[in-house]
Amino acid sequence: MELFSIIGNSQQLDGGAMFGNAPKALWSRWIAPDEQNRIPLACRCLLAKGLPVNGTALNVLFEAGIGAFFEPTLRERYGVVESQHVLLDSLAAVGLKHEDIDVVVLSHLHFDHAGGLLAAWEEGQPARLLFPNARFVVGAEHWRRALEPHPRDRASFIPELQLLLEASGRLELVEGEYSQTLGQAARFSFSDGHTPGLMLAEVGGVVFCADLIPGRFWVHLPITMGYDRWPEKLIDEKRAFLEDKLARGVRLFFTHDHDCAVAQVTHDERGRFGTTNEQRELCGAVLQPLAGAA
Repeated sequence: MELFSIIGNSQQLDGGAMFGNAPKALWSRWIAPDEQNRIPLACRCLLAKGLPVNGTALNVLFEAGIGAFFEPTLRERYGVVESQHVLLDSLAAVGLKHEDIDVVVLSHLHFDHAGGLLAAWEEGQPARLLFPNARFVVGAEHWRRALEPHPRDRASFIPELQLLLEASGRLELVEGEYSQTLGQAARFSFSDGHTPGLMLAEVGGVVFCADLIPGRFWVHLPITMGYDRWPEKLIDEKRAFLEDKLARGVRLFFTHDHDCAVAQVTHDERGRFGTTNEQRELCGAVLQPLAGAA
């Protein structure tokens, strides 16, 4: 089994929204904004190529990024940089087509994490689901949220996507630590601070942090996003999450960090969490939990 970081379409979003109540004087030292106050963001996916599941080697994609499903006006509104479906190009670079993916695991169904499941926008054409041979693994609690979203995050969902996933007959809703599709090969935990039922997948010594920790700078406990539904709860969840990954030597995989795919957790004498051993990408890595973890 090999792990690859797979780049999807990138975004530019308002830095103040991404850093919540942190002042610009602080976050602008980490990521420089443009003249419109926007910062660069990746929509990075994790590919486990040849993941052994019950004696079969599966190609498992964790998330699908934002993709290129937006029509041009909305693409500009949400800061999507590229018009082509970058995820498909990135899969091709490691020798795969979307038809070769056996499983897609989705932390949640906000459009910047699940939009890549859809074909690129074409004028006059309806939304079309890609990955025809894949099973789609989603947390059950979050699925219920996606079907009946709150007004606060209704615009974050793609209504057609839930219908297409259900109609595919290949949807699995996960309630606990393991799924029927992946068995013991991937372990799941859940978080509610960003969105109800956010599902965090751990595989091969790496955990996909999704929007619990979008990138290195959000490892710092007080830093949350303006998009989070329950920031104080998220901070408590993040503390427990980081303590566990530090103790077990599990690396963090970041979806939105524009310059870092994976890093090791640190904890200093003042009790502050941070990162070290940062890597911009994974290219066929075979990772195991770090030796000598706390």
